[in-house]
Amino acid sequence: MSASVGRTVVCLGLAQTLAWASSYYLPAMLAVSMARDIGVSTASVFAGFSLALIVSALLGPAAGKAIDRYGGRRVLMLNSLMFALGLATLAAAQGLLSLFAGWALLGVAMAAGLYESAFATLVHLYGQRSRGPITGITLMAGLASTVGWPLSAWLELEWGWRSACLTWAGLHLLLGLPLNSLLARAPAPASATDSNNSSPQLQPAVDAAMAPAQVERPTRTAVLLALAFALTWFISTAMAAHLPRLLQVQGVPLATALLLAGLVGPAQVAGRLLEYGLLRHVHPVLSARVAGALHSLGALIFLWLGGVGGAAFTLLHGAGNGVLTIAKGTLPLVLFGAKDYGLRQGLLMLPARFAQAVAPYVFGLVIDGFGAGALWLSAALGGFCFVALMLLPGPSTNKQATAGR
Repeated sequence: MSASVGRTVVCLGLAQTLAWASSYYLPAMLAVSMARDIGVSTASVFAGFSLALIVSALLGPAAGKAIDRYGGRRVLMLNSLMFALGLATLAAAQGLLSLFAGWALLGVAMAAGLYESAFATLVHLYGQRSRGPITGITLMAGLASTVGWPLSAWLELEWGWRSACLTWAGLHLLLGLPLNSLLARAPAPASATDSNNSSPQLQPAVDAAMAPAQVERPTRTAVLLALAFALTWFISTAMAAHLPRLLQVQGVPLATALLLAGLVGPAQVAGRLLEYGLLRHVHPVLSARVAGALHSLGALIFLWLGGVGGAAFTLLHGAGNGVLTIAKGTLPLVLFGAKDYGLRQGLLMLPARFAQAVAPYVFGLVIDGFGAGALWLSAALGGFCFVALMLLPGPSTNKQATAGR
């Protein structure tokens, strides 16, 4: 990885860590205080968060199209201002309407400020050679909850939740905006050629390695990808919201449940390190298929062994989720190429973002009704995801290098 690519990965990785910590991971620490101070229910705060996810889903394709046209630097710099505005509006909320307005503005920021936009930025700059950089930024941003949760909790304890939101807003202006301003303005000539796929002689080797089905049945491939992403992110968001509780209803004591839930983050990072090392020599479709099976395998082990299987469940879930986060960026690239990547990525992630919005509520109802039986639902959804990934066109028999090698 060259120095310029390394700088881009560091800048985007730090900016992504800030973006995730101050949006996706914000309500877990501040929702109760927000609700008590404003005079609404905690459920209303999470409803506002769901609104943000829905807004981000609706605007995601437009954000991706803007990055395809203008590049990520300009869009992400503007988006740092939008994050600051949304967080400041949230900090000033005095009732339900202003609370929802703050979350809606954060949803606009999330549409152009989370992984999909970072991936589109990398593809705009490096074309088919983006697999390594994509893995790099997910390695860094994988620690967003590790940084965000303690910092939000400390700020809330010391100065209150409004000051916590204002602090995050200030960090977007003082840290996020400068980091995004350091991104390259335009791709290098070689990357630009890759991005446009204009010359058969310069097409990356991965194109020759893809199965013919990618060309013959693009709509089917896109539907399968969108389904796999939606199932993956429903499971991921449901586990993020309910994992400690799910462990407890299966017989794991509270202290142990919290300890085991804390293993998910390190397991995700371990999965991404594996992808960056050994699995980068494997076609992305194959590594995604392996990762897609891990949650279901862990859930079945947990159901079979009971509480003693909790560690296996959390580790397998975390590792699979870590690799699938990278697959969200690499699979559209190797299956469809770099042209119009941002727009396509936004469209493919549209169902996934809606799944994220409803997952905490729906899965909570299932746990209320069936207890540990909710594991059968998550295992089944993971199984459907694995089937969708198996139906994707895989590498051809032509043994050429995959994207990112």
